[in-house]
Amino acid sequence: MNHLVLAIIFLVVAVVSLIGLFRSFKFKNGLAIVFAGLSTLTFGFFSIATIINVLKEAM
Repeated sequence: MNHLVLAIIFLVVAVVSLIGLFRSFKFKNGLAIVFAGLSTLTFGFFSIATIINVLKEAM
């Protein structure tokens, strides 16, 4: 159960990073695009991987 909470937190961080990525494209800020893109990819990957792991353990 604790891992599911962690996955939800990672997913929220990934969504906020995605919003930041769109805003950085709007303002054409290159460094912000790099950091927001890397954050979105990293937290998105770990949230999806954790959710898949929790679902596998439940079966």
